[in-house]
Order: sequence, then structure tokens, then C-alpha cells
Amino acid sequence: MEIKTFPEDMSVFEVNPANLRECLVSGLFKETVTVNGRERSFYTYLAPGLTYNRSCLIVAPPDDVPVEEYLENSFWLEFARKKKIFIHFLNPEGKWNLDGSDADYMNKVYVQVQSRKYYVTMQDNIYAAGIGAGAQIAQQAAMKMTSEWSGLVTFGDLGEEALLNAEAIQKSENMGKVELSISAAKTQLPVWMFWPANEGSNQRVCDYWKKQNDSAAERFSNQEADEIYFPVPVRKTSEINEEKIAQVRVTNGFSGKATEEIFEPVWKFLTMARRHRCHGMKALRGYKDPAACGATLHTLEVQGFTRLWYEYVPEQVKAAGKPVPLVVNLHGRGGSAESFMDMSSMNCVAEERGFIVLFPEAGIHQQRPGGLRNILLWNGFYKEEKIDDVDFILKMIEDVKHRYAIDETRIYACGQSSGGMMTSELAIRAPQVFAAAAPWSAIKDPDHDVPLPTEISPEVPYFFLFGENDWLCVDREKGELEYHVAPDIAAFLENLMELYDLEKEPKRYTCGEISYYVYLNKKKVPMLTVGTVKEMSHANYPWESFITYDQFFARFSKKDGKLLYMGEDAV
Repeated sequence: MEIKTFPEDMSVFEVNPANLRECLVSGLFKETVTVNGRERSFYTYLAPGLTYNRSCLIVAPPDDVPVEEYLENSFWLEFARKKKIFIHFLNPEGKWNLDGSDADYMNKVYVQVQSRKYYVTMQDNIYAAGIGAGAQIAQQAAMKMTSEWSGLVTFGDLGEEALLNAEAIQKSENMGKVELSISAAKTQLPVWMFWPANEGSNQRVCDYWKKQNDSAAERFSNQEADEIYFPVPVRKTSEINEEKIAQVRVTNGFSGKATEEIFEPVWKFLTMARRHRCHGMKALRGYKDPAACGATLHTLEVQGFTRLWYEYVPEQVKAAGKPVPLVVNLHGRGGSAESFMDMSSMNCVAEERGFIVLFPEAGIHQQRPGGLRNILLWNGFYKEEKIDDVDFILKMIEDVKHRYAIDETRIYACGQSSGGMMTSELAIRAPQVFAAAAPWSAIKDPDHDVPLPTEISPEVPYFFLFGENDWLCVDREKGELEYHVAPDIAAFLENLMELYDLEKEPKRYTCGEISYYVYLNKKKVPMLTVGTVKEMSHANYPWESFITYDQFFARFSKKDGKLLYMGEDAV
């Protein structure tokens, strides 16, 4: 079994033009991470043909056999190949330390695998596993940093040490200018535990998770699990962000080793949940698989690359055959079409409001010197050649028009982070197409000095939402305007106010977690609305999708080159 090391210069690898987010290398690699001042190694397996943003499993293996020998004689690598997932293995370096230090090591690996130096994972779908003595490490890690993991499975008896972090919480971390954030809070978590019997320390761990997940007393079972505890059915909130879905599962009579046959239903169970950044928390929600939800995958050849998007058309729209609005929904840097459908839930809005929504996937970009050439980013560069994603988006829209009746007066764009920048780019460069634009978490690229637009004609109204703790949008020390945005964003907004001749003093109101600042033109039309989301970092959440469509998009249309607000001339 060959153990590789990642090359320092990942830019030497060619990108597959037919699959832009395919991993540039494959095999079993040894990586390092520094934790508590000490360098530790771990192993990463990238299956041939693996693509970015797939589900990710971090495993604390048993400590009674060298980890390389364990990998060679277990099913894990073959399972990763079949499922096309990222898989990482901790190295116990002898016996596991149950004093909490190895749990910190596991949580540090969670952070490290999202560095985007050699591949791209997402914090939304990272799951923890522990086998044998490693079961205690995985339990400690998940208890200390519950809100970061999306699921946990352990195989083996647990001692009292498993509860070491029952009251401990990992310190929240500001990770700087990256999408990753560590909120680290006690919250619900889907768990499945295999052991000889639910008694003693095992029972105390089970009780811990039942309390954490607000489990009901009634016990269920199925073919694989002897005990299944569902959350109590009482609901106090709408669940638009956090869904109360975390089960506690227990399989008794287990004293052997984890096999593929045993793990198959476990993996299906774990991957039903994802954890997304949100306001004030990381929200656990059920995973929305595009195909299972009825979305279809489409491709176009543009500028020598195969470009793709998911297309969601409600059945009511297909049956009616009448022209309907169209929404283009754009993911952030390093994301994907699939992940953003899951994160934004705009397909749910489309289902309830009767429009078509498209989830296109960005082109590629080399984010850092010597770094990956295929970080997904809107309007990026490949081999110093700029990729024009406006061209791709417009061709995508034309493709859809050939298959469905589109109300061309009501085409809208929205997106998060890099997708927010792209949303603004569409408003500026294709104002004849888009009736309104809603950038979330970004409005312009801070790394490129792009001249401010001197005209947007016909006018495109903006709905700009961002978190009050967003590192990309907010500058606590030098921030400008009432909401302390970074100077470059303030300059863009002030330029927009000038172009549209808006009132300088916004109307203000607060609804729930969002404080709004509304700028009116001479006809009292809200041509610019800025909303700051309480206790949110660089993120978006499903309620933004509903708010954006209901309170903003639905009010604007564009006919014969004129912008209309609720059917009347807007300017």
C-alpha cells in the first residue's frame, strides 16, 4: 500500500475540462496537523475520480494494530471508492490518550481537512466515527464540538472517559477570512452506537445523547438497531433553519469488528443530515438530494469547459404550461450546485410560489500561488485566462427557454458570497435580462479593483443581506454607513444610491433577526434594501430565500425595457 505526500505546488496538475471539480490527485496521503503545540499525522484517502464537496468521514481507528496495517486489512478504502467520499484516519501513535488531548486532535483534523490546500471539502457534511478504543476519542470529540459535526457512529464498549467532555465546549474560533467558522455549541447530533449491552458507562453515554437530542421515551427498533429514540414531536419554531431530526440509535450484542455490511445502513443514516451555517448557530437539517427532490442535471459546453446546473421545475408548473418567473441561484466559493440547493432551499420556495429555479455551478479559479487550479469561483481565471460566467448564465437561461415557458419580465438572480458578487455582476452587465438582484454575504470582489458602474440601464433593484459578523462585509473598526460595511462595499452602495438618485437617509425597521435599511427613489420605490442578520457570520440560510422572493423579487418586473414595481413604473 503506497503512502504518498501531497506536492507543495498543486498548480502543476491539469484540470479535467469535462469535470471541473474533480480532485487533481488520488491515492492514500499522509498529512500533518499541529495541535497543542505538537505535530500529529493523519491519513487522507482520495478515491480515483472523487469530486469536491462530497461527504467526508473522519475515523478514529482502534489502537491495537498500526493504522497502516488496519487500513490495508479493513473495508474502509474500498467503501470510500464505492461511495465516492472523502475519508480520513487519525493515527493513535501507540495507545489513545483519554485525557482529552486526542479528542482535540480529532477536532483539529476536522478543521485541517477544510484548508483547501490539496482538495475541497465542506463543513456541512463531515461525520465522525470511532472503532475500538477510538470510539472513546470520537465520543469526546463530538461532545466537545457537537455543533460542527453532522453525525457520529462508534463501535465498541465505552468507559467513563467517553463522558470526559459531557460538560466541556470547544472555544469558538474566528477562522479569519475563510468560509469555515467554529461556533462549537452543545446541540443535537444524530448518533449510532454499537456495543455489547446498553448498561453501565454505555447507558450513561446513551442517556447523554438522548438528553442532547431531546429524545422521547418510547423505544423503536429495526433490522439493524435494537433501540431507536426519536426527538419529541413538540415543535415551537417553524424549522425553516433547524430541523429537529437527530435520532439516537443503539445496536446491542456487538463485540466483533466493523464490516462493510454493518456500516452500509449506518452511512445511509448519517448522511441524511447536514449542518449548515446560519444566524446564531449551525443548523442541522435533512439533506436535500437534488435528484430525489425532482431536480434535473443539465450541461452545456462553454469556452471549452463542461458547465452544469440543477434545474428545479415544480410539477404544477409543468402541468400548467404557462409562463412563470425564473430565479438563478448562485453558490459561494468552493461550493457546488448540489450543495447550494441543499443550503438555500430555494427549490422549496419555487414549489410553493410556482416558479423555476436554476442552481448553476461556477467555473474555476486558482485561489493561491501554487494552489489548486480548480477552486469553484464565479468569474475566475484558468491559466491566467479570465472565465466569463455571465456568458454561461445567459446561455443557460436561453437553454431553459427552449424547454419551458418563461415569463421574461420576471427573471431574477441571487447568490451567496462569490455567488453574491456574481449576482451583482449580472445586474450590471445584463440589466435587460434581470428584473431584480439579491446578493447575499457579498456584493463585489474585494480582491479586484473593478471600476464602479457609471450606468445600470434599465435599473436593477438590489436586496443586499449579510451577517453582522460577516468577515467579508463588515469592518468593525473602519466600517461605513449605519451598518459598518467595509469601505469598498460602502463605495459600491453609495454609487448605487447616486445612479438611482435615492434618498440618502434610509427608512429603517427590524423584523426578527434582520434589521433593514430601505433606500427609496423619487417614486418611493425601494431600489436598494440592505439587511443585517443578527449573530451571523459569512453564511446564508433558507429563510433568506423565502424573504428574498416574497418581499422583494415578487414585487418587481421588467417590461419593454422598463422596470415596474407592483405593476407601476418604478422610475
